[in-house]
Amino acid sequence: MSSTRTRIAAHVRDNPGVHFNELVRTTDFAPGQVQYHLRRLIGEETVAAEELYGRTHYFPPTFDDWERGTLALVRRETARDVIGYLLEHGPTDPTTVADGVGVARSTLEWHLDHLVEQDVARKERDSRNRVTLVLVDPEATAELLAAVSPSLPDRFVDRFTRLVDDLLSPE
Repeated sequence: MSSTRTRIAAHVRDNPGVHFNELVRTTDFAPGQVQYHLRRLIGEETVAAEELYGRTHYFPPTFDDWERGTLALVRRETARDVIGYLLEHGPTDPTTVADGVGVARSTLEWHLDHLVEQDVARKERDSRNRVTLVLVDPEATAELLAAVSPSLPDRFVDRFTRLVDDLLSPE
């Protein structure tokens, strides 16, 4: 295996769920080089690729579908904040989570839809049809959360969304 391919594989191993643009930004390789070597690594089954929510994420092949989906989501700062809030406070109603995280309810719902789709969280309804948000497997989720930090560009996008939410919210 070439030294370039070894470095890319090591970066994916150390940063599971990294997406292509972030991989290019954080290595000193040209996009074409990264693309070429990723194809080879995927063919050798040294790296696994998963298309999730508009981005291709790369993982060590030992990660299962749930871990891949969860890691792709926690690389987004808002989803990460929602999970952190639920880990800290336990089952909570959506309005309280949105307020606690500092996002509009619609933004929360967008992230919740994906968290529910990936079986990270679920919405439980009581006899009066009130919704409570619950993490499906808090221990496993906390372990994955500790392994990932969203990239700086991802933080900017999430913070811009929050700024727009604040500007458009009626007060």
